[in-house]
Amino acid sequence: MLQEIFRFSLLGHEIPVYGYGLMLVVAFLACVKTGQWLGKGRGIHPDVIVNAAIIALVSGVIGARLCHVLENFHEYTRHELSFWRNLGNAADMRAGGLTFYGGFLLATPCCIFYAWKKKVPILTGMDVVAPVLMVGLAVGRIGCFLNGCCYGERCDLPWAVRFPYDSEAYVDQFAKGQITVPPELLRVAGDGSYRLISPHSPEMQNNSRLQRLAAASRALGVHPAELYSSFTAFLLAALLIAYFALPHADGRVFALMMILEGIARFVLELLRVEPAVWHVRLGGQTYGWSISMILGLLIAVAGVVMWNLLPPLRRSRTACAGTP
Repeated sequence: MLQEIFRFSLLGHEIPVYGYGLMLVVAFLACVKTGQWLGKGRGIHPDVIVNAAIIALVSGVIGARLCHVLENFHEYTRHELSFWRNLGNAADMRAGGLTFYGGFLLATPCCIFYAWKKKVPILTGMDVVAPVLMVGLAVGRIGCFLNGCCYGERCDLPWAVRFPYDSEAYVDQFAKGQITVPPELLRVAGDGSYRLISPHSPEMQNNSRLQRLAAASRALGVHPAELYSSFTAFLLAALLIAYFALPHADGRVFALMMILEGIARFVLELLRVEPAVWHVRLGGQTYGWSISMILGLLIAVAGVVMWNLLPPLRRSRTACAGTP
């Protein structure tokens, strides 16, 4: 976890550069270059790729944030906070909180509409976008790891990650009573409950002993689910690019992406800490499914349907009408 990478001075002000935001920028650039490389062989103008990437970025971030807020609605409707404070927390993305499928579901129709306006063959454009999505997801998940969000369930494996004091994992485990926090780092809240001293508070900043205690205090080990997701997305991107290079029916690269990513996300969600919105009873046991598990399964099924509805093999067009 490395939320702040470095700082630089600008007009007398210290400007922090956060790992999460930096990885989003890297992801955007990687997506643009990958899309231009794949689109070149299909006759899609590079500027069309850039414009589509910008549309996907804006609509994707909005959709991803909305999905995260809905999935964790209780965190943004806290009774002890005012309406405006809850609204501000919902809009504040500095702490992370972007659900991939929310961005996918909003960005996809926006980009399809743009492709239609630019007379780019829709299925061909979708095939170009499929590996690009996985590249963006892979890099973005590294940002999640640096930020400390999207972490996994408890584990004691050799590669388990122990996030630092005041990280999301630490706060969550403290709230559940899973870890013992040094009493010096606790204060009594107005309702009589205990809260952690913020590392950004003057009390912490002016007390070196508290700083040392906080630095030595760690969360219990958890699965590095962010890195699992990043590795899986890089692998899927490589598989999709390999399939893209082979003769295929237009649209089947995108359909394959939906199938593989949907299944992979469903499995990876089993190792993540996400609130359950639906409960399934199997073999006498009840299992909670998160929004991402449900969407992953639905997207995989949609991918299978799309694969089978596409016409027989025909080579993708080598020239498109798409112009900036």
